[in-house]
Amino acid sequence: MTRTLGPWTCTALVVGNIIGSGFFLAPAALAPFGAVAIIGWIVMSIGALCLSLVFARLSRVAPETGGPYAYTRLGFGDFAGFLVAWGYWIAVWVALPAIALGATDYLLYFVPGLSDLPGGGTTVALAMMIGVGLLNLRGAETVGVFQLVIVCIKMIPFLAVSFVGLFWMDWGHFTPINPTPHSFLLALAGTAPFIMFAFTGVESATVPAGDVKDPNRTIAFATVVGTLLAALVYTFGTLTVMGVMDADALAQSTAPFSDAASLIWGDWAGYVIAVAAVLSSVAALNGWTLLMAQVPLAAARHGLFPAWFSKLNKNGVPAKGIVISMALSVAILLFKSFASSSLLGLYEYLIDLSIVTDMVSYLFCCCVEGLILISLGRRIGFLNPWTYLPVAGIAFVFSLLTIYGAGAEAAMWSFLLLLAGIPIFVLNRILQAARQD
Repeated sequence: MTRTLGPWTCTALVVGNIIGSGFFLAPAALAPFGAVAIIGWIVMSIGALCLSLVFARLSRVAPETGGPYAYTRLGFGDFAGFLVAWGYWIAVWVALPAIALGATDYLLYFVPGLSDLPGGGTTVALAMMIGVGLLNLRGAETVGVFQLVIVCIKMIPFLAVSFVGLFWMDWGHFTPINPTPHSFLLALAGTAPFIMFAFTGVESATVPAGDVKDPNRTIAFATVVGTLLAALVYTFGTLTVMGVMDADALAQSTAPFSDAASLIWGDWAGYVIAVAAVLSSVAALNGWTLLMAQVPLAAARHGLFPAWFSKLNKNGVPAKGIVISMALSVAILLFKSFASSSLLGLYEYLIDLSIVTDMVSYLFCCCVEGLILISLGRRIGFLNPWTYLPVAGIAFVFSLLTIYGAGAEAAMWSFLLLLAGIPIFVLNRILQAARQD
């Protein structure tokens, strides 16, 4: 396979997948938490950086296509690898509708009447998802170039709001520190699902390892640099928006960054930010669609997923995997859109469901490095406990707390989705045995 993804393209993949639509709607969702939300960004940034270091180390030990799935399978075996692949795959196609709906909210800035049209937001989100899916069928190189260009364009206005906008802040908006009726720790835990969903994607560069140039160095560089950049923009961006807008206005905003930019520089700035937010959501859709088929591709090559997920088209793309996965994303978008009249309610539901299934792969990867080194016959001296165990421990606890913050309903549905994959694993093994006979 020709390797087409270099260090800056991979960094753009990480940044594009992390800084998607979740960040742009997060200030409105986090408005009731006040200053606790800023503390949440700082705490979660530390956890996300620890996760990025875990994946950076794993990418140097075993740079294989599939990322979290590949690492888990090497350390824990086929069944654990299947569960991680199954859960990760579900997390991605469940997240795509949430990302598309986030972009739709910012399109309302240009077309306010869109929300009044029956199914208007759903139609736009659907068109974006299908368009990005068709782009991904053209190959990893096309996807990578598109991602790099879009991420570079979108970052300019958001860096301006995040850092220049600090001079327009009203610090009185952050008192009291905890405006919720809950204790500080419970309020902090309540911010976890929104913030961690925005950080989801730290592992993005590890998944398409087969397409990455010099994966031992490139993946580690892109993972750490991309996560660090996202953490800085997240923390200062949310701080600026909350400092410029009062809590009541922010909670009602469907495009908080655009509204904040309009208050600072005028209406023109709001439109510029809205364009950047839509482009950012498209970049996230593009990057996640690339990853959505890569994990099933890796699992199918090892016989853990049905064989059709490993079939490549003339562009070297697992086309059937993309089509099947995108069809599931479209189905969940249509189902939840008819079941819920609130885009924000649908957005929050998909966040919680996606984040819990995603955290399963993170929990395995936090513990897997020692087992991989043993299974590969490496010298155990490479596993320096003073540099690895504290980082992995923080990342593990961070992932557990995120699942707790997502709530019981999301945990239940995610658990049921994981269990639903067990018969598929067994049936696939039975079919393989029958073919061998």
